[in-house]
Amino acid sequence: MRDYIKINEKDNVIVALREFAAGEQIAVDGRTVAVRETVPAGHKMAVCDIPRGDAVVKYGFCIGNAKEEIGAGSWVHVHNVKTALGDLLEYTYEPVDTVLPAAEEAEEEATFLGFVRADGSVGVRNEVWIIPTVGCVNNIATALAKAANARVTGSVEEVIAFPHPYGCSQMGDDQEHTRTILADLISHPNAGGVLVLGLGCENSNIGELKKYIGEYDEERVKFLVCQEVEDEMAEGAKLLDTLIAYAGSAVREPVSASKLIVGMKCGGSDGFSGITANPLVGKFSDLLIGCGGTTILTEVPEMFGAETLLMNRCENRELFDQTVTLINDFKQYFKDNHQTIYENPSPGNKKGGISTLEDKSLGCTQKSGSAAVKGVLAYGERAKTAGLNLLSAPGNDLVASTALAASGAQIVLFTTGRGTPFASPVPTVKISSNSALADKKKNWIDFNAGVLVEEAELAETGKKLFEYVLAVASGKKVCSEEAGFHDMAIFKQGVTL
Repeated sequence: MRDYIKINEKDNVIVALREFAAGEQIAVDGRTVAVRETVPAGHKMAVCDIPRGDAVVKYGFCIGNAKEEIGAGSWVHVHNVKTALGDLLEYTYEPVDTVLPAAEEAEEEATFLGFVRADGSVGVRNEVWIIPTVGCVNNIATALAKAANARVTGSVEEVIAFPHPYGCSQMGDDQEHTRTILADLISHPNAGGVLVLGLGCENSNIGELKKYIGEYDEERVKFLVCQEVEDEMAEGAKLLDTLIAYAGSAVREPVSASKLIVGMKCGGSDGFSGITANPLVGKFSDLLIGCGGTTILTEVPEMFGAETLLMNRCENRELFDQTVTLINDFKQYFKDNHQTIYENPSPGNKKGGISTLEDKSLGCTQKSGSAAVKGVLAYGERAKTAGLNLLSAPGNDLVASTALAASGAQIVLFTTGRGTPFASPVPTVKISSNSALADKKKNWIDFNAGVLVEEAELAETGKKLFEYVLAVASGKKVCSEEAGFHDMAIFKQGVTL
């Protein structure tokens, strides 16, 4: 294993792959640098003197300015570097060429075993979902799911309730977003059957929600208003038995990988995330897009500082303008709520070696690979264009992962350096940035990208991840599914009455 990595030849810092002790001599670019103080694994060390106010360069880009003079061999972190970012910015479209893998690398004929729905969409799971319209019926939904799982037959894998605290006492866009996300989940192809469970007096009642759902398969989607029946548990059980019978007749069949839509998210990132797990997901993204598939990148606040890299990969000027709006609207959201735009990274990020938002964002956007941006999606908007899409959603893990599912992702790839057990409405593949995490939390981690700083090559490991995702799409359960975890969260943005 190497001692360090210098990501770009322009960098004036290296990333320690093991802890450096004061007094060690580290050979960098043909010369020796004496370590001045302990540098933890995953953290940065200066390889030359950096004057006060000068740029600290990592990934070939500025990740902040030196608060004080930083001598060669010094630990570079939050104590001596600060963000160089501003607020709302003007951007210039400077398109760059984008390159996808060669056809033989892209696995053109790749397939998985999926469930083809009546509308032509494809699911990677055959579950029955219970979607409450309002938090008041959460416990009923949960109880119905628990009881129905004892009656599952055929190819139905599980009955799952998705409780949430919204659906009433909301106003304006906040209410609109809740209705949109619920409608998206009701239409999601991973659900072979859906019971929409309402109370009856809520703002987002079933009558209102139907306007957002649009056309639907009456055999696949059933509705129950609890206030309108004498025994909601008995009525709900009957409807669920009908849905189980309908969904249970579905069978897996070979489907082109071009039908896959995969969301990409990171959380609990560390200093290894941007050099192992995130580039690995970027490699996967390129491979899937090379097959005609679709990936979705989100968590807009963690694009700040690296946004121009995405903007210049937009296929045309219209997409560039939409990406500028995506970024600046999210910044304005912070300003409207009187919050600091760059109040990031988190305590866990800092402990893992990330010092500024630029540091975090430049690592985060590695998940996008090298493909052109083909679509820019509003929160709750479904992906319509194959290729790389950018989605408006916050960095919060549960909210962003739910947003990816709502936009059509059948699977979410989630990279992490710290680890997390959470799930989302769809299979959520946890990819560790370091081998220590993968070894410690085998019940959380599905795939280890830490091997990339050991002996493994990116191209080979990218193909292994691609094959693993096809296996998940064909029915292989990820750790959170094995644990029985299913989460969903909606972006709360407005007044609560």
